Order: sequence, then C-alpha cells, then structure tokens
Amino acid sequence: MAHKPRSEMIAETRAKLIAAARAAFGTVGYADASMDDFTAAAGLTRGALYHHFGDKKGLLQAVIAQIDAEMNERLRIVMQKAPTRWQGFIDESIAYIEMALEPEIQRIVLRDGPAVLGDPTSWPSQNACLRDMTENLRLLAEEGTIVATDPEATAQLIIGATLNASLWIAKAPDPEVTSKKAIQATKALLEGLLVASSSPRIEGGSPNIRGI
Repeated sequence: MAHKPRSEMIAETRAKLIAAARAAFGTVGYADASMDDFTAAAGLTRGALYHHFGDKKGLLQAVIAQIDAEMNERLRIVMQKAPTRWQGFIDESIAYIEMALEPEIQRIVLRDGPAVLGDPTSWPSQNACLRDMTENLRLLAEEGTIVATDPEATAQLIIGATLNASLWIAKAPDPEVTSKKAIQATKALLEGLLVASSSPRIEGGSPNIRGI
C-alpha cells in the first residue's frame, strides 16, 4: 500500500487535533480542557500538539479560525439570498449578532477567545471583515442607497457595534432577551445610513425618525 504524501498526513494530524480540541473547548471550556484528554481522543500525543500548534493557546487560535471561516461562509450565503445589496447588508449584520446565541460560538469565540487571545478587533480575521464591509459600504454609497461617508470609518464603527453586541449577548444572564434588544438597536442604527429618497425600509425595523 502506498504511503500518503507528507502534506496529507500533516493536514490529517492538524484536523484531528483541531476537531478534538474544538469538542473539548465547546463542552468544558478552554481552562478546563485537558491537553492529554483531547490529544488521546485524537489518537495523538502532546508532542504532536506542540509540533503543529506550539501550545494550547495556538490550538485555540486554530479552532477559532476554523469557526470564524464557517461563520463567514454562512454570512456570505445570507447576503447572497437577499433581494438587494442593502437588505443583504442588514441581513448579514443581524445574522452575525444572532450567532452569539449558539453555544459553541458563545463559549469558544466570544468568551474564551477574548480572555485568552485578547481584543478580538486585533485578530487576523477582522482585517478581512473590515475590507469586505468597507467595499460593501462604498458600493452602497455609489448606488445612492446610503449617505456618502468614509466607508472605512463607517465599517470600523459598525464592526465595533456588532462585535460588542455579540460579546454583550454572550455574557448576558438572559442571552435571548439581550439578543432581541441588540438586534432592534442595530436595525435602528443602520437605518440612519439611508439616503432619504431611497427609503428601502429594513424588514422588521423600527419606525425611522428621519421619515425615510
């Protein structure tokens, strides 16, 4: 039987460690997850973990990167299904906030992630998010849907607002109630970007005080 290429073996080892760690972090949390337990569950050793990820913190980064990629793909699909670019922008923003109710995202990305890795705005994934939102806002302004503001500055503010909403939900005593409050407030804030003459109302949004 032919041996697998080294690159394939490395990818398989990494995938096993990430899957085992993700299950452990998602059930008992980062602090209580035993490296010996999840390396054994993957049929590997601590040495393999150190070789591929450096340490437990490096493995958490890899797990969060995987979850983040999945979240981005889900958000991309949400945006594509929308009838207009504006509605897609709204749907994507709300869908991101709603993800804070999912136990795995809540525990790994929104609780343990910031506690171990620091400020989420400094994570590599935020750079791609900022670029995409900046471009989207630029196009919305060009088509006359939203007011002309600096797209990067506006993207920074919106990303900060939705990220903080997600962190608020994850730590709230009643995440469901907090999520509804956050979504309502986010819709009201985003409506403020609309050009008065375009008036594409946000589905389920609050009455617009600008008469849009």
